[in-house]
Amino acid sequence: MPSFSLSSPSRLLTPVGWGGVGALALALGLAAAASLWKLLAIGATAFVAMTGGAWLGTRSDATGRSGSVRQARRLAWGYGVASGAMITSTGAFLIPSAIGHDPATGGFGIAAGVFLGFLLHAGQHQLAHLHLPFDGTTLELTAHSLAAGLVIGAVYATMPTLGPALGLAIVSHKGPAGYAAARRLGRTGRSVSGLSIPAAAVAVTAVPVGLISPPGNDVVHALVFGIATGIFLHVALDFLPRCEIGGEVSEAAGLTEGEDPENEFDAHHHLLDRLRLHAVASAFVGGAVVFVAWWLLQP
Repeated sequence: MPSFSLSSPSRLLTPVGWGGVGALALALGLAAAASLWKLLAIGATAFVAMTGGAWLGTRSDATGRSGSVRQARRLAWGYGVASGAMITSTGAFLIPSAIGHDPATGGFGIAAGVFLGFLLHAGQHQLAHLHLPFDGTTLELTAHSLAAGLVIGAVYATMPTLGPALGLAIVSHKGPAGYAAARRLGRTGRSVSGLSIPAAAVAVTAVPVGLISPPGNDVVHALVFGIATGIFLHVALDFLPRCEIGGEVSEAAGLTEGEDPENEFDAHHHLLDRLRLHAVASAFVGGAVVFVAWWLLQP
């Protein structure tokens, strides 16, 4: 049974898990001492979202088709809402800042960010296939979270007046990511308590970077916001639910690759078609939530 519990963490958290909790405490303590309250809130939210998603993942026992389909639908909605919120937040808050400071530099920065996001994505998969004394899933998520924290810290260091809504929307995908990772680890009998490391990694890198005072010229601002825009757009598009055989959503539904009878093959693809509708709807809901929040907060 996976070693993870919120009711009795002292007995079930592994030393690696406690390492993640300790790293988070140090990062949040540093943020509080430096009055970086926005980064503190973003880092804490990322931790709660991923560990909460992991806890839900350990409790989701796909014992029957109806249960599997329900879990796949929840996963599609989790990823879809988070991706929609990230795409909308990036378009509303980051792109105008990148282009507004210097159009050419901001545009090149966006392109560079997309390419950099693609490079990081490829690098994460390479790490997952290396024979290291660490779990590949946890290592891949940690690399992703460290990179996200670096960019979030740079954005808020460059523009301290930026509201926390952007950062919170960006880390919202940590919940479904933790859920999917916990299910993957649980199926192989591995402990999920190590997911506290990637859960804490956003704060671990965001807070120290947030202490830096970058040059206050338009070119630097355009470059920072441009690269952040490209990276987060790549991440958001990558997390859009892909309801295909072999993906996380289809795995949650209990669908696997193989030679199925024709009638079962048709049933599988009809199910995937319905899940795609949920994926599209959830992405629109995530974007709408950001828009409504922005509209309500207007002076």
